[in-house]
Amino acid sequence: MTKQTILGRVTQLAKANINALLDQAEDPQKMIDQLIRDYSNNIGEAEEAVATTIGNLRLMEQDHAEDVAAAKEWGDKALAASKKADELRTAGTTAEADRFDNLAKIALGRQLQSEKEATTAEPTIASQTEVVEKLKTGLDSMKAKLDELQGKRDSLVARAKSAQAQNQMMDAVKNIDVLDPTSELGRFEDKVRREEAKAKGKEELAASSLDAQFESLDALGDSAEIDARLAQLKAGAA
Repeated sequence: MTKQTILGRVTQLAKANINALLDQAEDPQKMIDQLIRDYSNNIGEAEEAVATTIGNLRLMEQDHAEDVAAAKEWGDKALAASKKADELRTAGTTAEADRFDNLAKIALGRQLQSEKEATTAEPTIASQTEVVEKLKTGLDSMKAKLDELQGKRDSLVARAKSAQAQNQMMDAVKNIDVLDPTSELGRFEDKVRREEAKAKGKEELAASSLDAQFESLDALGDSAEIDARLAQLKAGAA
C-alpha cells in the first residue's frame, strides 16, 4: 500500500457524511451499527498502515543519524592520521608519513560518502515526516468522526424512524379523498332514502287497495237499497 493510497483513504473516511449514508437505509439502526463496525475496521487498517509508514520513517532517521555520526567519525580519523603524518614527516620518517597521509585520504573519502548519503536522505525524511503528520491528523479526524457517530447513534436512529413514520403517514393521506371525505356516507344515505321511498310506495299501494274494497262495499249497499225501494213500489201499486 503506497503512502498516497493510505493518505487518500484516511482523508476520504475522515470526510464521510454519516447523514447522507443513512438516506438509503431501510433499517436505520442496523445501518448505523454496521457503519460503526466498518468505520472501526477501517480505522484499525489505517492505524496499521500508518504505523508501518512511521516505522519506515524511523528507520530512515536512524540511518541518517548513523551516516552523520559516521561522517564525523571518519573526519576525526582523517584529522588524527593527518596529524600523525605531519609528526612523522617532521621527524624525517617520510615513508611512514606518506602512509598516514594515505590513511587520512581514505578516511576523508569515507567521510564524504557518509555526508552524501546523509544529505541525499534528508529530503526523503522531510517528505515522509510531512506525510506521517498528515496521516496522524487524518486518523484523529476518523476517530473523532467515529466518536461523533457513536454519540449520535440513538438520536440518528430516532430521527430516521420518525422520518419513515412521517413519510408513511403522508403516503396514507394521499389515498384519502380530501375534496369529499364523506362521499362514501353520501352514497349510503342515498341508498337509505331509496329504501324509505320504496317503503312509502308499498304503504300507499296498500292504502289504495283498502279504499277500493270499501268502495266496493258501498256499491253493494246502494244496490240493495235500490232493490228494496223497487219492491216497495211494486207492493203499493198492487
